[in-house]
Amino acid sequence: MQRNEQVSEFKEKLVAVNRVSKTVKGGRNMRFSALMVVGDEKGRIGCGMGKAVEIPEAIRKGTEDAKKNMVNISLVGTTIPHEVIGVYGTGRVLLMPAPEGTGLIAGGPVRQVLEAAGVKNIRTKSIGSNNPINMVKATLEGLKQLRNAEEIAKLRGKTVEELMG
Repeated sequence: MQRNEQVSEFKEKLVAVNRVSKTVKGGRNMRFSALMVVGDEKGRIGCGMGKAVEIPEAIRKGTEDAKKNMVNISLVGTTIPHEVIGVYGTGRVLLMPAPEGTGLIAGGPVRQVLEAAGVKNIRTKSIGSNNPINMVKATLEGLKQLRNAEEIAKLRGKTVEELMG
């Protein structure tokens, strides 16, 4: 028997699963929410939340949501072009470029976002929140702020050589 499963170009990562209960007249309704991160390891990344009665269904919904919210980020080789702080809610993440061979110095949710984005050499520091949702979204906000030299030169109407001096 052969399965007709679709091979995805994206790397899907489950960051967090929460059990959510709602109290109603007959008792409590249990649901699960799943935070998913999806990336192609080439600079495209997205995150999404899914909520359902069963965990696999919540993961599927979260993955679909993440694919809808994909963004492109600027990379320079295997690291980021410059230092940046991403802020979302109470979550703050400091992202610093690192030389080749440093590796991915990050913890928990931040690491999963950067792995899915394809960043290989970076140093990070989580400042503030310990909430995985805020940490993932703060990391994404930081990555969205990144600009490489070509993009800045284009905005200013100059060449990269004129910009660098």
